[in-house]
Amino acid sequence: MENCSMVLLFLFLGLLHLSQSTARLSLLGGDIKIEGSLLKLPSDAPTAMFDPTHVTQISWRPRAFLYRNFLTEEECDHLIKLAKGNLEKSMVADNESGKSVESEVRTSSGMFLNKHQDDIVSGIEARISAWTFLPEENGESMQILHYEHGQKYEPHFDFFQDKANQELGGHRIATVLMYLSNVETGGETIFPQSTATQVKGEDWSDCARKGYAVKPMKGDALLFFSLHPNATTDSLSLHGSCPVIEGEKWSATKWIHVRSFDLPPERSDGECIDENKSCPGWAADGECEKNPVYMVGGSGSIGFCRKSCKVC
Repeated sequence: MENCSMVLLFLFLGLLHLSQSTARLSLLGGDIKIEGSLLKLPSDAPTAMFDPTHVTQISWRPRAFLYRNFLTEEECDHLIKLAKGNLEKSMVADNESGKSVESEVRTSSGMFLNKHQDDIVSGIEARISAWTFLPEENGESMQILHYEHGQKYEPHFDFFQDKANQELGGHRIATVLMYLSNVETGGETIFPQSTATQVKGEDWSDCARKGYAVKPMKGDALLFFSLHPNATTDSLSLHGSCPVIEGEKWSATKWIHVRSFDLPPERSDGECIDENKSCPGWAADGECEKNPVYMVGGSGSIGFCRKSCKVC
């Protein structure tokens, strides 16, 4: 089941070439609806829809895509409002212990929202899942960041160097970075080792001249992958946030893992139930036989979909 996310990503690339007529196709027990250029995945959220015509591939090495106007003005302002008054100095993960520590490498301030904190946050999370073809449960809580004059984040990787941070969810496979404000000068997102070429004018900061860079524009979203399609880490995904020279920068980050990042629920200790709402669909697709350890259990572990697999 872990390989499913990769398969969906390749399917997404194929969907970009579909004609812009209304269409419907089945996927994992649900329907993907295509209306004009809009694509909507099965979700309880009314805003789990995205428009692939707004997406531009900006780099293949690393794989990076820019979505113009991913968020509305109102959504951007709402996320900033939720964060104001709750900001703390941003931390980084220690490469050895995995613990969060302060560092001059990252000088912004930030805070984490709760998953599904309100209807607007839920809608954005559903839209991210629709765009990336990665399950919502694989995502961390959204982090809101604020950069003032001179503040930055030196080039770094989003995949982990330590083992501790991989225990829940595994590596971060992808990052969606949403720009909540315009920045007068500076604040660009930089990929120092990208192989993509780019013409830059006088309005780019010196920091942004060291590789492929993206200017923060309110409402835009940047998706890039930290792992190759074969799940190995991509050293070209090195990226950073250039210092803000004029103005201020607000952004929202959603890190997405290769597996579920939700804390495991309290186990039922033998009660005959399903512990994931998707169990009936997975069972109908034959996952009880294809993935018996997760679905049914084994070697002393209790499966998550025993009721749908009819083993109790």
